[in-house]
Amino acid sequence: MITLAHFLTLGAILFCIAVAGIFINRKNVIVLLMAIELMLLAVNTNFIAFSRFLGNPAGEVFVFFILTVAAAESAIGLAIFVVLFRNRATINVTEIDSMQG
Repeated sequence: MITLAHFLTLGAILFCIAVAGIFINRKNVIVLLMAIELMLLAVNTNFIAFSRFLGNPAGEVFVFFILTVAAAESAIGLAIFVVLFRNRATINVTEIDSMQG
């Protein structure tokens, strides 16, 4: 049987991988965006776990709002990356140090 501790452990592992991905890779913007999405997934896992454990569907409803915001963030972020790549021919964070027009 899967307990609350299993879900929380999975969420903690996903969150730690995302934090490590942000601190280890500071150059590629797409990988940074993926790490942020992984953080949101870890938080959603914890919301679902507590919702199931407490028998309250409010956590599951909150997850739908988080997923909506994450999808919008990804779409806008990828659009910005495409524009940056067209203008600068790179998505390397260290080379994109100024936001000049």
